[in-house]
Amino acid sequence: MDAITVFCPATIANISCGFDVLGLALDSVGDRMTVRKIPQREIRIAPIIGQDLPTDPMKNVAGVAGMALLEAASYTGGFHLEIDKRIKAGSGIGSSAASASGVVWAMNELLGKPFSAHELVGFAMAGEKLASGVAHADNVAPALYGGFTLIRSYSPLDIIRIDAPEELTASIIHPQIEIKTADSRKILKTTFALEDGIKQWGNLGGLIAGLYTRDYDLIGRCLEDYIIEPIRSILIPGFNQVKKEAVKAGALGCGISGSGPSIFALSKGRKTAEAVGRAMGTCYDGTGIAYDLHISGINPQGVRAIKES
Repeated sequence: MDAITVFCPATIANISCGFDVLGLALDSVGDRMTVRKIPQREIRIAPIIGQDLPTDPMKNVAGVAGMALLEAASYTGGFHLEIDKRIKAGSGIGSSAASASGVVWAMNELLGKPFSAHELVGFAMAGEKLASGVAHADNVAPALYGGFTLIRSYSPLDIIRIDAPEELTASIIHPQIEIKTADSRKILKTTFALEDGIKQWGNLGGLIAGLYTRDYDLIGRCLEDYIIEPIRSILIPGFNQVKKEAVKAGALGCGISGSGPSIFALSKGRKTAEAVGRAMGTCYDGTGIAYDLHISGINPQGVRAIKES
């Protein structure tokens, strides 16, 4: 096989109580990427459709992640990438992670799968470091593993995959403003009150338990963030109102997707998730801020091969 086209899923990271360690993959939102073998030992990128992003591989997250894999591979050739960017940069739903995870998964397939998913996460993290200054895995891990992922440790890297309850559905509103991950990290505090930490890791443990036991009520009770959300929410217009209306419409819980500005809500069942999405959209109607709205199940597979259309 000399070429492959893949779906690169959007992701929700942190999921309220799991800053930098918890994420999930979305099923209906993502990029498309075609990767082809070339004889030269290099990464080439052209064209990029949908977003104005650099084609220089050392300035593009896909190029950096791809080079990380290529340098570890015995393959003597290289790869040409064509990227259809449908996830906007700075959206908070893993635009850079989609590119980084999509390219390493595709390259690995073309090379006969010499690397494990665990190793692919490491390569993709090199792309994330270019994007945000930090090699975090809470977006690329679910993009490559599917479902939910928990990063138990970064050193050494230890990833736990968790299946999502069947009816769990996400509603995501993306206000058309950009918040760069690197900028949103700069405003975070490096210390917090022990009382807040106790509540936070209690919620994280409870959320993991709720996912394993399919306890939707427990999941909802745990979707609270006492450390990151109070700071980052000030960057997102109307956040508190959106959260209030989402829960009122039936959401289990609501929070900031990644570094924002996207806001996510989790619900039991698509019908409820659609009602929650409408309520979230109503909060932005009349504000003058355009927005995208997504309703998606949880992607159980992550990056996957697709037929070109």
